[in-house]
Amino acid sequence: MKTIIINKPGDVNIIDTPKPVRKKGEALLKVLYGGICGSDLGTYRGTFAYASYPHIPGHEFSAEIVEIDENDRNLKPGMIVTCNPYFNCTKCYSCQRGLVNCCTSNETLGAQRDGAFSEYITMPIERIYDGKGLPAKTLALIEPFCISYHGVSRADVKAGDNVLVIGAGTIGVLAAVAAKAKGAKVYISDVAEKKMNYAVETFGLDGGILNDSHENFIQRVEEITGGNYFDVTIEAVGLPSTFLNCIEAAAYGARVVQIGVGKKNVDFDFTLLQKKELNVFGSRNALKKDFLELIDLVKSGKVDLEKIVTNTYSLDEADKAFSDFDKNAASMLKVVIDFTK
Repeated sequence: MKTIIINKPGDVNIIDTPKPVRKKGEALLKVLYGGICGSDLGTYRGTFAYASYPHIPGHEFSAEIVEIDENDRNLKPGMIVTCNPYFNCTKCYSCQRGLVNCCTSNETLGAQRDGAFSEYITMPIERIYDGKGLPAKTLALIEPFCISYHGVSRADVKAGDNVLVIGAGTIGVLAAVAAKAKGAKVYISDVAEKKMNYAVETFGLDGGILNDSHENFIQRVEEITGGNYFDVTIEAVGLPSTFLNCIEAAAYGARVVQIGVGKKNVDFDFTLLQKKELNVFGSRNALKKDFLELIDLVKSGKVDLEKIVTNTYSLDEADKAFSDFDKNAASMLKVVIDFTK
């Protein structure tokens, strides 16, 4: 079978690998669509904190069940599914307390372990979720939506909240969509004006804040909120500067959520946390309930996830997909690889 591999930063190839053989408790899956995550792009660029080489990327995907034993989830061959790609150890203190998304030995497909960008993969049955008839391309977008939704849930976003999401990449945009679905008034900020405006117009957000300078950013925050700043700020970039933007844009007593992953340290006036009595939440991965709730939400027709996709490539175009995304990240949102072509 064909497998996409990143040999080193900037070097993507398609290689022949053996078709996997499932073990007891696993299913054999035929991959249909896979989304290139920011972490995959970071692995391609050599900037991702958990990158190692050579490496098979990919943890956002949909698949068709090819082989599976009888199970209590009513999963059967031919069904189109998506999967939870975060492998937890079951033994650490986090896992013992049910916090499996932040397992101290977490291994995510495409990050700490080889990913799903092959024509066939195997997955434990308990990690496979029925797509409930959703299109395969849509199901490949459930996992990134879960990342965003989990962060929004961490902040307990409610109807009437003023929310600012910093970062108009896939995770940021979907965080804005999740917050909007909870009835919040939602703004999004980015240095890339075209991508920011696309998010506002496509998903009916309340406005954008171009982050082209610190002065302009703060001025717009004050104008929009009448000087009160935001009830919730969500960081979805992974840079020290955007984390500081979130701290500065937060109202007194606000909630701040950190979703973005980066490698740089931050130096800031931490007394602001005390002065504003901020509630700061880290957000890592997602939970089973996030997947199940979002499959139902998308199935209800309340969110058109495929609007997030700006570019689709065939499997044989994988190198071009990564190269184009690397060069045009300011204008490309979600890049998807079609494994069926």
